[in-house]
Amino acid sequence: MSKNKVLQPNFKASFLLPKYWLTWLGVFILYTISWLPYKWQLFLGRMLGRLFLKIGGSRKKVALRNLELCFPNMNEQQRQQLLKKNFENTGIALFETGMGWWWPQWRIKRKVTVKGLEHLEQARKDGKGILLLAMHYLTIELNCRGMGCNNPMVVFYRPHNNELMEFFQFRGRGRSNKYMLGKRDVKGLIEALADGESCVYLPDQDYGRKRSLFVPFFAVKETATTTGTLIFARQPNVLSFMIIPTRNDDNSGYTIEIKPPLDNFPSDHDETDLIRINQELEKAIMQKPEQYMWLHRRFKTRPHKDELSLYK
Repeated sequence: MSKNKVLQPNFKASFLLPKYWLTWLGVFILYTISWLPYKWQLFLGRMLGRLFLKIGGSRKKVALRNLELCFPNMNEQQRQQLLKKNFENTGIALFETGMGWWWPQWRIKRKVTVKGLEHLEQARKDGKGILLLAMHYLTIELNCRGMGCNNPMVVFYRPHNNELMEFFQFRGRGRSNKYMLGKRDVKGLIEALADGESCVYLPDQDYGRKRSLFVPFFAVKETATTTGTLIFARQPNVLSFMIIPTRNDDNSGYTIEIKPPLDNFPSDHDETDLIRINQELEKAIMQKPEQYMWLHRRFKTRPHKDELSLYK
């Protein structure tokens, strides 16, 4: 597939209208901060995250509820400690977005180490399409660039609702990668896999009841889990790999780990396969649980429409 088949947002004169002025201000601040020394940005991000936590709001409630649901055996003090670290990482993630969108290639490469590229090289030699299954780690914006610097990908993503932010997001995420596909372009991703491309897909969010099965995820026994993963994994000549993108504890940079291809996957049983995917996600998340996006309402869809929300 060539890039001209992908709908790329172009600059519009309407972006200069007053309704976008706050967006421009935010982008300018983020761009300016992105050029500060790296460890300054980590410090500022932690402080911002603590401010977010102090202000509270709905996202704090969602994150705390997710931790309660996923880790019922964790005591309140442990949950609060994890919540604090998670919000610190959320603040850092905001500045990592600026780094990921605007840092030059050499600066990205200096900070990101990718392990397991040999698995992808072997898959390409064997003529396979490569399905990279990732999770919503908070470092995802910067590590999307980092992965692309070492192995340019086709990125399956959710376009931003704000057209100006989408303009910047599209170009930022695509700088070191091949091209971007909106989340509804299933056919486009299937074509990319058939062309032997490396395609990244994130199966760890709640996409609604349609095309989902309810299987365990952490301690929540019935979690809406998309069957979209299996649509792509079952394409001819496709291998599926877990990739785990984290920030190093010593603040030296980032490590992206590419696991060997999932063996005997997919099978011919949807529920078994989705249980396995969720188990793989759990193992990956538990490497750095404070860096996972707990602010998302992962369990908003219940098996029955009249069932009480887990967030009320």
